[in-house]
Amino acid sequence: MNAEIDYDLTRDQWEALKALRLPALERRFLNRGIADQLIALELAAMTGGCPAITPKGRSVLLRGSPRLWDVAA
Repeated sequence: MNAEIDYDLTRDQWEALKALRLPALERRFLNRGIADQLIALELAAMTGGCPAITPKGRSVLLRGSPRLWDVAA
């Protein structure tokens, strides 16, 4: 049984999660509050003073956000 949880991320959380794929030096402005929310969900973690995507965050990113599936359809 797959115990992974589908995350219903907001558009801003989704965009921040996508931005975390880039190296810290290449990222544009990242909202600290949204980064903190992703850290609380364990989709990101602080690494060297900067938020970085976690393996769990990569998995969620690959699956996509259910809230955004309708936009893509």
